Amino acid sequence: MRTVVTIAGMRGDHCKRALFTALTPIAGIRSAEVALGRITVEHDGTVTEQELRDAISVTGYVIADVVEERRVLPVMDPSLEAHGI
Repeated sequence: MRTVVTIAGMRGDHCKRALFTALTPIAGIRSAEVALGRITVEHDGTVTEQELRDAISVTGYVIADVVEERRVLPVMDPSLEAHGI
């Protein structure tokens, strides 16, 4: 699962390091990409929005938005399969 968090007030590399470090203790995170204004977190689905908010708030930054991107498997339409598509 992927969660994208938009952060207000980030100014430089120090901000990115502080946020990355704040996410480190959260169990279930597989990877985190921290860029200016945004964090993309890949996780196992057990990480909650509140856990992310709590970790980020410790750094003093403000969360502007959180979007959870759940990956879903495509479902094939049975009528297409019957036609060999």
